[in-house]
Amino acid sequence: MINNDDVKQVLTMEMTMDALEQAYSEHVAKEAVCRPRIDIRIPTQDPQKLYCWGSMEGGSVSGYFAIRMKSDILYQQEYNGAVTEEKFCIEPGTFCGLILLMSVNNGEPLAILNDGVIQQSRVGADGGLGVKYAAREDAEVVGMLGAGGQARSHLAAYMQARPNIKRIQVYSPTKANREQFAAEMHDLYGIEAVACNAPEEIYQGADIVAALTDSAVPVLDSRLIQKGQHIINVGGGNIPSHDVMDRIDVYLRFGNATAPWGLPEMALQDEYLTYSAEPQHLTAPKLRMHGKRGHGAVIPDRMVTLAQALENGGTARTSADQITYSERGNLQGQQFWAVAGRVYEEVKKRGLGHKLPTEWFTQDIRN
Repeated sequence: MINNDDVKQVLTMEMTMDALEQAYSEHVAKEAVCRPRIDIRIPTQDPQKLYCWGSMEGGSVSGYFAIRMKSDILYQQEYNGAVTEEKFCIEPGTFCGLILLMSVNNGEPLAILNDGVIQQSRVGADGGLGVKYAAREDAEVVGMLGAGGQARSHLAAYMQARPNIKRIQVYSPTKANREQFAAEMHDLYGIEAVACNAPEEIYQGADIVAALTDSAVPVLDSRLIQKGQHIINVGGGNIPSHDVMDRIDVYLRFGNATAPWGLPEMALQDEYLTYSAEPQHLTAPKLRMHGKRGHGAVIPDRMVTLAQALENGGTARTSADQITYSERGNLQGQQFWAVAGRVYEEVKKRGLGHKLPTEWFTQDIRN
């Protein structure tokens, strides 16, 4: 058993980004496989809350398979006029997300990991890879909406991809949160860090614009986006608004999950697939994306894959003035075997974690 404290001791952003690049490269080479995320939604006895089981899985000939599973109660709340989607397990403030890591060479269960630190790190690393392959080489200023865990992991990844970053300007609706974030980032990276008093201020002079919020609706403002900027969006309705997408010149999408054997029509681009119980005697809350498909390739006519960016000398750009936008695609299943595998190896080297008897997880009855 590897908990979040163990993960924190061994996992670096450099390691995460390297693991994801390996996984995506193996995906392109058909040496790794994954499926899109699948959500199972079930109404609860409380009409304001919904149960959601989410899972994603994948593995590689390089040795590991992993499934990431999470058990959430979902609900919406409003704060200062902003609607956010919240979650918990058992009670607010506790969460259940687990990764089961297996060996593809002998089928052995290797580890169960809490997913919290890995979750934040892998999403931030995706943002960092987007910066690496789509932001301008001379990017120095980051404008950020959001000051939570994703903001911290994303800035770590941006610094890894562009060590010449010298300034961050951040806005969060809660003044204390944005000021604390700015102070922490100044101390951590030695860069200029400004807590902005209005969201409009984060765009001014920024080379990278990142919306990293738990808002249920898009938060980026298309009118404020400037030439040459690279755009990243996490939360905020999952994708930028149509007005923002109209401004984008190059859309970097890392790739798509492959189709199952014999079903080429299921080579889906959907970010996730949702199956829902819909009993007549219970009312479910109309949360974000209720009844809708997960988004696919949002700007297919301007799309560049990671494989194409690599063929183009390691960049999705063809000019410094282009406005770029990056996202992973539905390759979540490739992330967890890659990052959890690295964590497992480091934990074993250092003698961390809590040993569990393998026989607890095997049996002598054929399954």
